Amino acid sequence: MKVGIVGNANEWHIQKLRKAFGERGAEAHVFPVTQIKSQIGSKPNISVKGYSLDEYDAMLVRRIPGGTAEQVFYRMDVLHMLEQNNTLVVNPSHSIEKAVNKHYTSALLEKAGILTPKTIVTESFSEATKAFDELGGDVVVKPIFGSLGAGMTRVTSKDIAYRVFRALEMARSVYYLQEYIPHEGRDIRVFTVGNKIVASMERISTSWKTNISGGGKPSKYKPDDEEVEVSLRSAETLGLEYAGVDLLRSKEDYKLYVLELNSTPGWQGLQTVSETDITKAVVDHVISLLR
Repeated sequence: MKVGIVGNANEWHIQKLRKAFGERGAEAHVFPVTQIKSQIGSKPNISVKGYSLDEYDAMLVRRIPGGTAEQVFYRMDVLHMLEQNNTLVVNPSHSIEKAVNKHYTSALLEKAGILTPKTIVTESFSEATKAFDELGGDVVVKPIFGSLGAGMTRVTSKDIAYRVFRALEMARSVYYLQEYIPHEGRDIRVFTVGNKIVASMERISTSWKTNISGGGKPSKYKPDDEEVEVSLRSAETLGLEYAGVDLLRSKEDYKLYVLELNSTPGWQGLQTVSETDITKAVVDHVISLLR
């Protein structure tokens, strides 16, 4: 069995995955997505530095870095082509495309009846200014594409909103605005694999941002029945084989919101507060999909 891992060979997760695949008798190699070459009309169809990816049984997508629209589209094209060559891609390319787009994720969650923060997206400065008021004058401005909390800012002042929105206008960005949900610096990350929850944590921060890369601290947490059901349904809605589901309980009314889903979630911090071997759970699931 040959398995490829898309990512950086020196990353903690990649090293753990290679070891776990090896223990299951699988030959695992790492390929940076930026080095992938596609050929049409000649063989191999997909390769990295002359090494063919055409005959791989599975390709586990650990990380796809950001880039220009052209680069992002090409990288997704490559995943689609691998699937057309009968390579199992995890997560599936169509699911990654949904999850990396925060706007589309929000729309799909809302359509599925899953509570997510009120969201307004526009390319218009004037509409964004109106949206700031419509969302209560306390909004989180996010890039539609992005991870690790990068580029997110909370805006609570009309004057600051004006300057932030003008800056986005100059950058020809889309305004992606969500209502701010008071949460006292706490939220929940649930890690799903297949139709099961394998780990979870509460992330605690002195800031409104709670992600681990931004300084949030992991704490042991057992999700309640509603959090389990909503997490699994959210992952299923996007068709994700493994996912990081970010949940938040409102301080004011205790309603449960899904903030977003990560189709290439990390688990290094989560592993420190989990008894489950998360790497093994991911690897076992990929192998089970090949049987």
